[in-house]
Amino acid sequence: MRFKILSFTTLCVFLTSALPLSAQQKAQYMPGQYGLNAGVLPDPGFTYANITMEYVTGTINDAEGKGHKLPVSLDLWVVENTFYYVFNQKVFGGNFGIQVLYPTLANGSLDLSQAGINGPTTTGAADLWMQPFNLGWHLKRADLWVGDAFMVPTGRYTPGATNNIGTGYFGNHAMTGTTIYITKNKGTSANLFTDWEVHGPRQGTYDTYKTPGQAFTDEWGFGQIVPLKKDESVLLQAGVIGYDQWQVTASSGTFAVAAPGGNVVILPANRLPFYSGHGVGGQLSLILPKPSLIFFFKYEDEYKAYSSPIGNTLVFGGAWTLGIPKK
Repeated sequence: MRFKILSFTTLCVFLTSALPLSAQQKAQYMPGQYGLNAGVLPDPGFTYANITMEYVTGTINDAEGKGHKLPVSLDLWVVENTFYYVFNQKVFGGNFGIQVLYPTLANGSLDLSQAGINGPTTTGAADLWMQPFNLGWHLKRADLWVGDAFMVPTGRYTPGATNNIGTGYFGNHAMTGTTIYITKNKGTSANLFTDWEVHGPRQGTYDTYKTPGQAFTDEWGFGQIVPLKKDESVLLQAGVIGYDQWQVTASSGTFAVAAPGGNVVILPANRLPFYSGHGVGGQLSLILPKPSLIFFFKYEDEYKAYSSPIGNTLVFGGAWTLGIPKK
């Protein structure tokens, strides 16, 4: 095969007309993990949470938001196992905690970087999520926390492979969570989660390296709690949730694509169009305050996307907190 570097004029034409959809992707963070109660850091002690997510799509939108059906399914199935430990001691008036997500089982890369090449084909352990810094405050009319995490590319990744489970690059995630209680009894709430992620380089085919552009994600929600029992031992929470995700800086480095005539074309990554996605849906949660148990179900429809897959997200799971010491 021959290698070619396109001129700027040729590159512009190529990007707007013949760029493979495989060059486009989503961020490392997969929306749907927060929503209602986004600002609530678990009580001191050990917390285990299990989240099962399915992102269903067979369509990729181009830079103008026009959908392109694919001959393969890009459905992504993910099971997260989250382990929290929150210390009882106060730091700057808040509680300090650490979090680890592992193992995360998936049937494809979380950033859907194989989109347009082939659908996810095998299941395995995805990248390791380490969140060594969380600081949360329980205030009179609000709960909020700040945190920092990094994603370690421990999942299987081979440049050009169609069965990658890992993303193939490091990511640092600076996050916040806020829950504001609109009513005095804290039954009605407004919620916001944010994540700003910065990425390291990823090796591509033909000895190319691409650093994906930085991304910003927000997840929001408005919820209402209704007691199912008079003693408030069983609570039902329902609300509207949604998310927005944008690429906010250009990618850097280069990537290789196949061109007509058996050539391989090396392209500068900063010419790739920026991606974004926006979804809205609902959440139902069953809360058992005394045993510190919560079960939830979410559904979000992605109503708009650019240079990215577009689909629907289904999420269900639960969390349990073992207070140490017990309240």
